[in-house]
Amino acid sequence: MAYETKPGVRIPSEKDNLPKRFYESVTVEVVDEAFEVRLDGRGVKTPGRNAAILPTRVLAEALAEEWAAQGERIDPMSMPMTRLSYVTLDRLDIPATVAEITKYASTDLLCFRAPEPDDLVAAQAAAWDPLLSWAEEALGAHLVPATGVLPIDQDPVALTLIHNRAGELDRWRLAALAQATALTGSAVLGFALLEKRISGEQAFALSTLDEHYQASHWGEDAEAKERLDNLKIEILAVERLLNAL
Repeated sequence: MAYETKPGVRIPSEKDNLPKRFYESVTVEVVDEAFEVRLDGRGVKTPGRNAAILPTRVLAEALAEEWAAQGERIDPMSMPMTRLSYVTLDRLDIPATVAEITKYASTDLLCFRAPEPDDLVAAQAAAWDPLLSWAEEALGAHLVPATGVLPIDQDPVALTLIHNRAGELDRWRLAALAQATALTGSAVLGFALLEKRISGEQAFALSTLDEHYQASHWGEDAEAKERLDNLKIEILAVERLLNAL
C-alpha cells in the first residue's frame, strides 16, 4: 500500500521493489512434444536459467495465466504454480526429496493428537482416522496416532513403504507431493491429495483443524487469518498442478 504524506509525495511500498512488467503478450508454444510459456515470443527462463519447458499444455496454460495476470509489477508470490514449476525444474533433488517426505511421515500431523479437550479429541479422530486407514489400505503404511508432543516411533516398514512409493513418482508429481506434504505437515495428506482421495479444499481443512478449532473458541486475529488464506492458496495451487499433469 502507498501512503500519501502531502500532495505529490508518496512513501514507497514493498511492491515498488518488485520488477516491472516488461512484456505484453503471453503465449504457449509446442517445443519438442512439450510446451513453453513465451513472453512477447521469447521463452521464459527459470531463476536457474533453464528453459521453462512444461510436460502438458494444461500446465503451460496455467502458468501463462499467472504471467498474464500480472499488473504493472511482477509479484512472484501471486504465481504459486510458476514457483513450484521452477523448483521442479531447477532444484529438485530426488533422493533428498523422497527422504524429506519420509521424514514428515515419521512425525505426521495426523498422528499427533491432543489429550484434551474432549471435543477437539473427537474432532481429530473423526477427521484424521479415516485418512490413516486409507494410508494403510492404499500405501500399505500403518501409522500409529498418539497423544502428546513426544516423538512417535513409527514402524520402519511403514516408513520404507512410503519412501518407496514416493521414489516411484516422476519428478513433477514428486515435487507436488513434497510441496503438499510440507504445506500440510502430513505425508498422508500429501499422498491423499496426489491420489485424489481428498481435494485441495479438504487437504487445507484437515491440516488446519487445530487452528480452526482455536479460532472458533477464542477468535481469529488478522495475522493468523492472512497466514491461513495464503496457505490455502498454495495448497490449491498444488492440486491444480497435479490436475494439469
